[in-house]
Amino acid sequence: MDKAGYHRDTWIDIDLDAIRHNVREMKKHLLDKEVFAVVKADAYGHGEVEVAQAALEAGATTLAVAILDEALRLRKHFKEIPIIVMGWTSPDYVQLAAENGITLTAFQTEWIEQAKGQLEDQDLSIHLKVDTGMGRIGIRSVEEAYDVIRACNDSNIRITGVFTHFATADEEDLKYFHQQLGAFRQWLKQVKPYLPDSITIHIGNSAASMRFPNDMYDGVRFGISMYGLYPSKPIKAEKPINLKPAFALYSKLIHVKWIHKGDAISYGATYRAPEDEWIGTIPIGYGDGWIRKLQNFEIQIENQLFPIVGRICMDQCMIKLDQRYELGTTVTLIGSQESSLVTMDDVADHLETINYEIPCMLGERIPRFYKNKH
Repeated sequence: MDKAGYHRDTWIDIDLDAIRHNVREMKKHLLDKEVFAVVKADAYGHGEVEVAQAALEAGATTLAVAILDEALRLRKHFKEIPIIVMGWTSPDYVQLAAENGITLTAFQTEWIEQAKGQLEDQDLSIHLKVDTGMGRIGIRSVEEAYDVIRACNDSNIRITGVFTHFATADEEDLKYFHQQLGAFRQWLKQVKPYLPDSITIHIGNSAASMRFPNDMYDGVRFGISMYGLYPSKPIKAEKPINLKPAFALYSKLIHVKWIHKGDAISYGATYRAPEDEWIGTIPIGYGDGWIRKLQNFEIQIENQLFPIVGRICMDQCMIKLDQRYELGTTVTLIGSQESSLVTMDDVADHLETINYEIPCMLGERIPRFYKNKH
């Protein structure tokens, strides 16, 4: 295979029409609220520029990232689109952010004071982060908010938004979510008279946005579900909106061999054939993010599921087959083959983690190819 300069029989397909579909579904669900496309971490491993373009085509209005470097890369491609950095940025770089029209997140009086010393003549847009119970970053009291707002007075720092983040919006027990929502409403009631009239208020991640669209104020941050993944099993069961996964991972058989009962496979000889059998090799391993804990996970060949046997190597892994298959036969590690399907959730369940982590950990050594790219 030789696509766009790559020469490898392992690859990822990203369906940009699925991204567009998911954004449109969320927009219909929210009616008149804005959708911020969250494209941090290289768009959750899907490709930040391509996904951002597709999301914007489908009606997203803002791009949201975690760090300034991500925002600066996107600004090269999207000259006029609002971009917000949701994490902490050193005040040393506020002038760079201002020059590029990038909105930063702020929540510390000390940060405001240092930022004012770094700014020249450009205005800097900031959104205030409120910690209502997530416990990471953010303003934790009304008094802190007053201090931050006062520090912005008579400066080039403009408060253009306010947001918080929910810790349990994806769980069955929503008591803590409602506690956080109530805390934010109470905080906003006291602080809003001291804020500009035109601020944007956004509190919803994918989970909260799908479950409580009427409580989402002006906009939502559409993250994991923009990629066609439900944030949790309870929400997947509820299915508030119809999502289409955008990500599929493939490889090809590069070797097939007949081994005998008792023969060992891979490092440590942890697998010994219980009988004479066929073994296939595919060129993907933990150097790509297909980690060793995926031993025994089942993947697809010609609409059937076969287990990975033996320890996964850095660049290769082996599969127990039911027959001899031709070299070059496609292997689907994530995705569908006719009636057979291996989902991102299946991989996450095997690894005892969440689906968010899976596309992020599959590295850049695996090329991404884009379907339905306009």
